[in-house]
Amino acid sequence: MSDETKVTQEYGGSQIQVLEGLEAVRKRPGMYIGSTSSSGLHHLVYEIVDNSIDEALAGYCKHITVTINPGNTITVTDDGRGIPVDIQPQTGKPALEVVFTVLHAGGKFGGGGYKVSGGLHGVGASVVNALSEWLQVRVHKNGLIHEMKFSRGNITQEMTIVGKTEKNGTEVTFKPDPEMFDTLVYDYEILHERMREEAFLNAGLSITITDDRDDEKQVSETMCYEGGIREFAVWCNKNKTPIHQDVIYMSGMKGDASAEIAIQYNDGYQEFMLSFANDVRTPEGGMHETGFKTALTRVLNAYGTKNGIIKGDDKVSGEDCREGITAIISVKLTDAQFEGQTKAKLGNAYIRTLVDGIVSEQLATYFEEHPQTAKTILEKAMMANRAREAARKARESVRRKTGLESGQMPDKLQDCNERDPSLCEIYIVEGDSAAGSAIQGRDSRFQAILAMWGKMLNVEKARADKIYGNDKLYPLIVALGAGIGEEFDIEKLRYHKVIIMSDADVDGAHIRTLLLTFFFRYMRPMIENGYVYSAVPPLYKIKRGKTERVAYSDEQRDQISAEMRGESNAKVEINRFKGLGEMNPHELWETTMDPETRTLRRITLEDARRADAIFTVLMGEQVEPRKEWIEKNAKYAVNIDI
Repeated sequence: MSDETKVTQEYGGSQIQVLEGLEAVRKRPGMYIGSTSSSGLHHLVYEIVDNSIDEALAGYCKHITVTINPGNTITVTDDGRGIPVDIQPQTGKPALEVVFTVLHAGGKFGGGGYKVSGGLHGVGASVVNALSEWLQVRVHKNGLIHEMKFSRGNITQEMTIVGKTEKNGTEVTFKPDPEMFDTLVYDYEILHERMREEAFLNAGLSITITDDRDDEKQVSETMCYEGGIREFAVWCNKNKTPIHQDVIYMSGMKGDASAEIAIQYNDGYQEFMLSFANDVRTPEGGMHETGFKTALTRVLNAYGTKNGIIKGDDKVSGEDCREGITAIISVKLTDAQFEGQTKAKLGNAYIRTLVDGIVSEQLATYFEEHPQTAKTILEKAMMANRAREAARKARESVRRKTGLESGQMPDKLQDCNERDPSLCEIYIVEGDSAAGSAIQGRDSRFQAILAMWGKMLNVEKARADKIYGNDKLYPLIVALGAGIGEEFDIEKLRYHKVIIMSDADVDGAHIRTLLLTFFFRYMRPMIENGYVYSAVPPLYKIKRGKTERVAYSDEQRDQISAEMRGESNAKVEINRFKGLGEMNPHELWETTMDPETRTLRRITLEDARRADAIFTVLMGEQVEPRKEWIEKNAKYAVNIDI
């Protein structure tokens, strides 16, 4: 990061501007961090790291560290300028205190602190403080170490000089408040993935993440990518087969706004696009994605027509052009307009024009200079176009054969009586035996059962025309009633709880992963709306005389068996369920299907992404990644003989 990127030589209290105060955070935390579940817990870390990233964007920070400490506290350090410690003019208080105690206070509202920033709302530090049981911040600045301490947003130690220093930077350590969160346990891999993204997006920035919770098994990795998003695209395709070796890289700027795009196609059929604004992922896209998609389609069609590859009106659609693409889009701008604090979508219209212009000019030039790559990509798009037409014909053919238009349901579906989708749920059950128990044990008023059998189609290696004609998947598509792919209509979904119920073994996990991948690829809005669940069947039946109880984990098994043995150390019989079909109807109802007593796991988009990534490794054509995954995870395999 060169000195030319630095936006100001001074960063003092006058750059901190106050907009308003802090109570609402603890009352409505979801408004600020999305939820109080695991995702919200991890979001606290992102908010603090984003402040350090802003220092990197301004050209002052070279290294960031994130450490999960024993007890699931978090420490984030950087070597930036350090949060200002002088007096903030509007409040008469130290700027450090203002940043951590006043909502909407920061150097990002035009005070000259930052040109580009991810944390535009200025709520990050104060929100983390409000939702922490305790928080400590140390600022190394002007040769001194300044320290403040807080508890649930309240000051417990005023800003105090605690030592001298030769370095600059900020160190924040906090413990999430158990009163606020459903879980307090951090997932190293989730944080690792996010920090890796940040390292890719900021070429040359070094980020170290460490898990210090286990003294004997400390895990740590330092990530620094001089190639930036070029390396990001290669990393995303590491388990796939690229159809051209070079990553196509484009970049440009206008005024204070800049954009860079990296693309590489693989031989798969899925589109994989990650977009960012000021290093913040925008999962719902926005103007930068729109500009990219429009220009990509236009350039490919123009090149194909000019070189006689596309004849007449036989043009390729945007969806055709993006089949098998891996694309990273990163834009940086001064006045980013996000939808909400969680920043899911970018709304600045001029960014669409900027990205469109960059791609239109630079991709066209690249194709002229690399005609073989251009031809390979265009031929893939044209093949996708032909397959899409084949899918349309297959869809119409199947509709005629099965009577889909008239609403005829598949034979394997035992439907429920209720017709309001918000009150209906469907259990997808593997095997006739388990389905039989589920049908007899269910509440037929609102619970439908769909039996599936055998291994499903590998959707990783199949286009939509193959899916429509597949005897395993088509009954599921018909039963859900909302279509697939680009024609999927969430309003037509017949059940608002779609529950995967599979055995608690390797085969069951395989089936669950296949279904999740299918939903992720072709029915994603169903996951985004929170309609997909996984049932949690018990693993063990524990008997003492006529008394029976079930356990859902090894730990629960040990606890229950100890309770049932009692002081007399009576004999207890422990049996592991080998499958759902082994349970009689009333057992299945009581343990897995009764809304009053069952446990359901809601599948989030992040769960589906992980399942999709694992599926690519395990079911794709690349042998080496599969071998590495098996060697790494073999130690976790248990009960493989069941």
